[in-house]
Amino acid sequence: MSFDLSVMSSKNIIVAVTGGIAAYKSAILVRRLKDYGFNVRVVMTQGAQAFITPLTFQALSGNTVHTELLDTEAESGMGHIELARWADLILVAPASCDTMAKFAAGLADDLLSTLYLASKAPVWVAPAMNQQMWAAKATQRNLNTLVDDGVHVIMPNAGSQACGDTGLGRMPEPEALAAQVQQYFHQAQRAIAEKFGLLAGKRVVITAGPTREAIDPVRYISNHSTGKMGFAIAAACYAAGAQVTLLAGPVSLDTPNGVERINVSSAIQMLEQSLALLDQGCDIFIATAAVADYRVAQVAEHKIKKAGDELDVSLVKNPDIVATIAQQQQRPFMVGFAAETRNIEEYATGKLLVKKLDMIACNDVSRSDIGFASDQNAMTVFFAQQYKLARRELEKAPKQEIAQQLVEAIHDALQHHKTPV
Repeated sequence: MSFDLSVMSSKNIIVAVTGGIAAYKSAILVRRLKDYGFNVRVVMTQGAQAFITPLTFQALSGNTVHTELLDTEAESGMGHIELARWADLILVAPASCDTMAKFAAGLADDLLSTLYLASKAPVWVAPAMNQQMWAAKATQRNLNTLVDDGVHVIMPNAGSQACGDTGLGRMPEPEALAAQVQQYFHQAQRAIAEKFGLLAGKRVVITAGPTREAIDPVRYISNHSTGKMGFAIAAACYAAGAQVTLLAGPVSLDTPNGVERINVSSAIQMLEQSLALLDQGCDIFIATAAVADYRVAQVAEHKIKKAGDELDVSLVKNPDIVATIAQQQQRPFMVGFAAETRNIEEYATGKLLVKKLDMIACNDVSRSDIGFASDQNAMTVFFAQQYKLARRELEKAPKQEIAQQLVEAIHDALQHHKTPV
């Protein structure tokens, strides 16, 4: 699963480690949360320090580990208040029986229990303990109290335990816990985007990557497109609140989180799927795919054997997908792309007019530092005349940043978009 690191990098997670053999898993948990891009600080109880050292967590988190209620190095010595204000989420993993009891009773006799009461951040606990301690009436009573208080409890797994018993009480695997945290923030961000994003409520269809036009069962005609730009735009549209469907040619890329993906191979397949999605409803059509201009007139049923120095293959013109969609009665806002090697502005503006597009983004693929296969791009955006918007120069930047700027350009044009062109 892919995810937006720019969202996660602004989120602060406190991982609180309490006494129990499962504390060793917390080290992996911190590492995985860092992999997702979160800022992580670690709080340890005295019991936790009997199982694993603060130095381990300091190395993994990149931050000083907090163990004392009154921190002489913190502002005014009130470290727990500073931590409480810093956190976007507090994850107690493992959560011992003793810690759950303190939380339920409202005690505040150490750093973690005080932090629990002082913070407005959501609190998650992942209990880990002996199976009989978990089943005890007092523990279950405390569990119910925590749930009633709004604490999110990640229930323990069943299995063999360090003490030799078998049953409920094992802390879930750290990879699963980190994924739950990532998904929580992703869903929260999505809810905001669907309400306030630049493309909130819009249905977007994006074509991306190359097409392959078969010559015989093992050979085909294609191009150098990797689909990176189209996939970046799909992710940016989704982050802006849109419902996104991605028509992907043959590429080796992970599907952006939240995006519906339909794989196609040939230009004909891409056109058929585009028309079908248009019938289902489409507000914005973004054609980034490098569609083959021609296809083989007659595809060989079997592999063509090598014979002689020449091979004659008859080609016929493929349909122009973006122009075809632009001519439909229920026409969406049309965004085209042009990859050129010379006369960039002339060719781009010509396509904009002839294909009846609303907007076109053009890049110079003769440059070795941008375009095909590169993670960088630079584009010039032109708008149809009726929008009265000046061209935009998108300077060289990672394709994710270019995609975000393109979304902003689409949003600005949509503010002027009253009737189909």
